[in-house]
Amino acid sequence: MRILVTGANGFIGRMLVERLLKAGTLRGKPISALILLDKELNDFPEDNRLRRSPGSVSDAALLRRILADGIDVVFHLVSIPGGAAEQHYAQGYEINLQASLELLEQLRQQPATPVLIYASSVAVYGATPAGRMDESANTHPELSYGAHKRMVEIALSDLARRGEVDGRAVRLPGIVARPRAPNGLRSAFMSDLLHAFAAGDSYCCPVSPQARAWWMSARCCVDNLLHVAEVDEAALGEQRIWQLPVLHLSITQVIDALAAVYGEQRRELITFAPDESLEALFGRYPAMSTPKARELGLRHDGSASALVRNALNPSSRTRRTGSVNYSAGDVAREVN
Repeated sequence: MRILVTGANGFIGRMLVERLLKAGTLRGKPISALILLDKELNDFPEDNRLRRSPGSVSDAALLRRILADGIDVVFHLVSIPGGAAEQHYAQGYEINLQASLELLEQLRQQPATPVLIYASSVAVYGATPAGRMDESANTHPELSYGAHKRMVEIALSDLARRGEVDGRAVRLPGIVARPRAPNGLRSAFMSDLLHAFAAGDSYCCPVSPQARAWWMSARCCVDNLLHVAEVDEAALGEQRIWQLPVLHLSITQVIDALAAVYGEQRRELITFAPDESLEALFGRYPAMSTPKARELGLRHDGSASALVRNALNPSSRTRRTGSVNYSAGDVAREVN
């Protein structure tokens, strides 16, 4: 089994690589080569299964060299984040769209049909409507990042229809808790809030306490990526794009869960200075119903308290996909 991970040095990529190495198998076959593609590939373990390919995903010649010996599964995670892609359009266009389309073109030329798991985004929806949403909601991206993600979804679905690439796209919500560093994500406040509360640092939140977003821990995200890769193609049918199940939580609910772990006194460290434009994009999400994704076996973290544990405590036990437990008092807001 030969696997490629683009964006391997990123927040999700590093955790995915760790999980793949630990598992040792995917789709019932032992992993013989795990190829890492990113501009920098630092501090990965010494493992004879790892193949480091430093460089840009936009380098078509590099992609050809990586794929020359064949590939079975690709996790395509690399992207220029939404805020950065909006500010630097040419860079976002090159990485988020052109490079993704080039990767699809090279994959369709493989002698055996490869499996491609594509990390899309809820940015494809644009401003979300009031009330409830489900998986059939129309897409209307309002950022170039979301537009490019949607274009790649369409190309992926077309090649899956043609039987040339076994493409599978999942729309990721806000994934926490990303490192506290500039990353170009306008939704970075979601992770920054968690890190600040856990560290006992003061933090001025740029959205109101009532702002509601869609949340998922990185650990749960990786569970879902691996699960999507494992599903037999015959079980997919024409469905090739899934909205991941999400926790629909307000900032207040997240702070409540943080306070239960780190202490009520830390609430005083959190202040608010809402940015109306930011809250319009990331703080007014409605409840999301995802029965098709749940039928496939995809899951959210289960509750706000589980989200906090999974996002901030690396020693906590990883839940297996499909075995999320719900307890009394959970504040999960997914509609089934």
